[in-house]
Amino acid sequence: MSAHEYMYKKSTLSNNLRVISNELKDRESAALGIWVGVGGRFEDDVNKGAAHFLEHTLFRGSLKYSCNDIKSMIEGVGGNLNAFTGEEQTCYYAKVPAKYFEETLDILSDMVFFPMIQKNDIERERTIILEEIKMYHDLPQHYVLELLDGLIWPDHPLGKNLAGTKETVGAMTQAGLRAYHQQYYTPDNIVVSACGNFSHEALVERLEEKLHNFQGKKTGICLPFQGEQKKAQVQFFRKPTEQMHVALGVPGLKTDHPDTYALALLNIILGGNMSSRLFDELREKRGLAYSIYSTTKTYDDTGLFMVKAGVDNAKLVDTVELIVKILRQIKRGGVKDEEFVRGREYFLGQFVLGLEDTLDHMMWVGESLIERNRIRTLGEVVYRVNGLTPDDIRRVASDLFKEKKFNLAVVGPVKEEQETALRKIMAVDDKKQDKSA
Repeated sequence: MSAHEYMYKKSTLSNNLRVISNELKDRESAALGIWVGVGGRFEDDVNKGAAHFLEHTLFRGSLKYSCNDIKSMIEGVGGNLNAFTGEEQTCYYAKVPAKYFEETLDILSDMVFFPMIQKNDIERERTIILEEIKMYHDLPQHYVLELLDGLIWPDHPLGKNLAGTKETVGAMTQAGLRAYHQQYYTPDNIVVSACGNFSHEALVERLEEKLHNFQGKKTGICLPFQGEQKKAQVQFFRKPTEQMHVALGVPGLKTDHPDTYALALLNIILGGNMSSRLFDELREKRGLAYSIYSTTKTYDDTGLFMVKAGVDNAKLVDTVELIVKILRQIKRGGVKDEEFVRGREYFLGQFVLGLEDTLDHMMWVGESLIERNRIRTLGEVVYRVNGLTPDDIRRVASDLFKEKKFNLAVVGPVKEEQETALRKIMAVDDKKQDKSA
């Protein structure tokens, strides 16, 4: 079977839960994901961190399986089990040898749909999550991203720590988490995705049998982001680190924007790999940064394009100045034909390679369905990407890289003269309230 001939099967259970799968009978593995359409942006200042807290708690045990059962029964047969909480989705997933797919389905579904959520487990996870918050706050390479999010999405859940705060996590209760589960973990808000060596019909039959009494409709909604940035912004967090951590970003594109693929190529050309402009200019040619890359985030109604770098303390100003220069260059001069082709082929090649792995493929179809309620086929992606031109990349760069849209966050021992120079580069005159370690 060629990559263009993947045949996805989609079913809807009697309770409106959606199931999507790709049967690959020649594989020795099977991957399973349960996607819930809820995440950090569905919360407010009172319950911030609830989705993440609930994700942790669900691993503590279900009606049928204990915490030890959940871990040992999957890992004990050579499988992997994990989960993540994003801003718009929470996903619980496992990859196992194909012959253990059915029991893994039973374990994972029991954990997600029928959790115990007991008080003693909540207290254990509260301690763990509070330490997690402290850990990330102490990691400058992570905290700088949190600062940038706060600049891009001020006074909005997207601009705040997904894990919550010491106060909100400390206030989480058994009743509150059970209510959150009941509100969002509903059939109409869940997608089950699978890829590998199994039977779609058997998967649907087993889920229908287990979940026919699992009812309810999602009642919560997220707060739309309606802000518009009118001037460049900077934020410094002074901390005695051995390296400056820099994040420079602009508001990006929403998930279903028609320029999504053009932005993906722009990201690759600028900082997506070792052939990119940023990597070549800042690291290879000038030795300004050890770590330098660009990335994007896309959400239902907003997005972010970001450049992230770790640099020598003395090279901070030169690094930021060159990053801004490169962004301006691609906006005004566009891209060369050879780097456009290289970026396009890298995107398509990485995409095809990802679909060869059952776990990555499961992630692809599950995320597509929970985000868009439809599956983008490989043929569609190839067609869209091959239809792009260098002019599309320049146009998107011109739309995004406007001076007033620039945001800069820095964590490290920033000196006054460095701050002054950075404000000049970013064309920022007014001083925000800086933070200190």
